[in-house]
Amino acid sequence: MSETTPDRSGPDERAVPGRGEEAQVIVVGAGPAGSAAAFHLARAGVDVLLLEKSRFPREKVCGDGLTPRAVYQLIRMGVDISAPGWTRSRGMRWIAGDHRVHIDWPSLGRYPDFGLSRSRHDFDDILARHAVAAGARLRTEVKVTGPLTDRSGRVTGVTATTGTKESLTFRAPLVVAADGASARLALALGLQRDSRRQIATAARRYYRSPDRSREEYLELWADLRFPDSDHYLPGYGWIFPMGDGRVNVGLGALPHRRHGKADLRAALDRWLSRTPHAWGLREENAEGPVRSAALPLGFNRHPLYTRGLLLVGDSGGMISPWNGEGIGQAMEAGEVAAETATLALALPRGPGRERVLHGYPVEMNRRWGRYYRLGNTAADLVFGRSGFQPVLNRYVMGSPFLLNALARLLTNLTDRPSRDLTDHLLNGVMRVVPEPQVRRVR
Repeated sequence: MSETTPDRSGPDERAVPGRGEEAQVIVVGAGPAGSAAAFHLARAGVDVLLLEKSRFPREKVCGDGLTPRAVYQLIRMGVDISAPGWTRSRGMRWIAGDHRVHIDWPSLGRYPDFGLSRSRHDFDDILARHAVAAGARLRTEVKVTGPLTDRSGRVTGVTATTGTKESLTFRAPLVVAADGASARLALALGLQRDSRRQIATAARRYYRSPDRSREEYLELWADLRFPDSDHYLPGYGWIFPMGDGRVNVGLGALPHRRHGKADLRAALDRWLSRTPHAWGLREENAEGPVRSAALPLGFNRHPLYTRGLLLVGDSGGMISPWNGEGIGQAMEAGEVAAETATLALALPRGPGRERVLHGYPVEMNRRWGRYYRLGNTAADLVFGRSGFQPVLNRYVMGSPFLLNALARLLTNLTDRPSRDLTDHLLNGVMRVVPEPQVRRVR
């Protein structure tokens, strides 16, 4: 069956009014993080309940571009990426002033050498269906309102309402919070955002552009400016081909250290007025309004596990501070959370199970701790002041080796153990970055 026409037969997805359910694990939110967690849990034989406030398919603010690291996670889930609707990319095209370069995705031993584009309108639906096919129970139009806790403050489930405002209670010994940047469950337990970490903002819009829609490269513009000045925007713009006659056009930016937040809609208009008229990136070719969303970066919420609650994806601030990518990270964290929960549930309740669960933030820190720490520093000292323009200067843009190394740094594409000189260089840099401490709250 085609990915574009998922099977909607089988049990009703909607929660039955007036009745809650029990499971071994409840996953809140059926975005990439939640669906990946539910898929891997179900495949391991865990009874998992996946709760989603919306109905599929649904819109989501996103660039729709997937790097090879994200493609790797799709392959691990068994998603048929050869089905209609998936558009492959050979690499990235970087534009900075008069310079433009093409950088192919690297051929590594671990990751594929291509990226993908897919609209979030049905991307999340596909992942949720894979979780259901693996055995997860999906309940849509169920809005989780808060955690259930016992006398000790440990999470034992969640409360929720349906679309008809019916109150429901769902119980499980473990809850995975994949509820996005709002992080309502984490906030309800007092897990506040680290105020030292900036939150980026992204805005995107679709345009009809048949010629650009079948491009082989994800295009990134590094020389964007504030709409009312010549100061460089602390971020970049993108034009991603969708393969269906449309392109996803948008920009993401940090708050500027001196000039504050930019008007992204005005900055988008100023940028697109520079593009050739033949590309079609004009108001008359737009599909839908400009939509925006917050991007929580660089592990900006801690701890990632406490009292029966695991944070994955945007709820844990897992978007890369290097490039604003979040889908691959969300899916990878969902898999790690699932593996941790599966191992923990094999043990009786008590100290042994808790030791396993506390291993989840340790593992995430091992994977991304140094990389995100260096990225947060780069965001503070470079990107948040002058964007990518100073990094993509004429010396870098004229050096194939430096371009390749920078591209792999920004997208976190290295092999371990190292396979080439670039791997040796980047892995060596990461080894000298102090490892962040894992914070724990009892």
